[in-house]
Amino acid sequence: MNPTPSHEELLDLHTEEAIAHRLNATTHNYLGDFILGAVDGAVTTFAIVAGAAGAGLSSGVAVVLGVANVLADGFSMAAGNYLKARSDHQTVDHCRRIEAMHIERVPDGEREEVRQIFRNKGFEGELLEQVVEVITKDRELWIDTMLTDELGLQLEPPHPVRAAVTTMVAFVAAGMVPLLPVMTSVSASARESFPQTAMLTAVTFFAIGVFRGKETQRNVWIAGLETLLIGAAAAVVAYGVGALLERAILR
Repeated sequence: MNPTPSHEELLDLHTEEAIAHRLNATTHNYLGDFILGAVDGAVTTFAIVAGAAGAGLSSGVAVVLGVANVLADGFSMAAGNYLKARSDHQTVDHCRRIEAMHIERVPDGEREEVRQIFRNKGFEGELLEQVVEVITKDRELWIDTMLTDELGLQLEPPHPVRAAVTTMVAFVAAGMVPLLPVMTSVSASARESFPQTAMLTAVTFFAIGVFRGKETQRNVWIAGLETLLIGAAAAVVAYGVGALLERAILR
């Protein structure tokens, strides 16, 4: 269980300086990129080892397939995350230009949009008009308001390179774990080291979940078991497919 913050800790988090720092912080949290890469790396690589074991392939074949997967799929995933982050930045820039053009050409219509946005937040009467006046006096604040409140965009998307590197490192680190037992016995069948592979990978899944639980203030046991169950489901499917292919093709 995550401890509940004490009253003094909550007060410290809500001082004027702490609030200002929190609201002005623009650093993206790369936890999601790390978790995504780690889980996908462990799941897909373990699925390959499980499939090789189910099909009765040698450990050497499992290592070759696994390493190829870690490098190729890890890079592919990092590239996809990079492109997504780049697209997020380009979307913000594009929408910023559009909103600037709207403010230039139809300022009254844009003011009405601001008015309706804050009316929906509960402002009304003279106070509502004051809010509209303050926001529309500052052109950049006006544009930012339209981007966040009208379009639902994040003003500071993740840095593309950092997002890609975080995903790649997590994928490779977690993805190599299922390969450790089979690397020590490349001449044997993948089935012989499969129990050790399953145990190590289960621990990895659970550790990823615990880390996620701590970072998101969730129950670490529930988060760990949730991640473990997801990995186990992928392993069962892969092992079953490997076993079916062995019967249908290799025999």
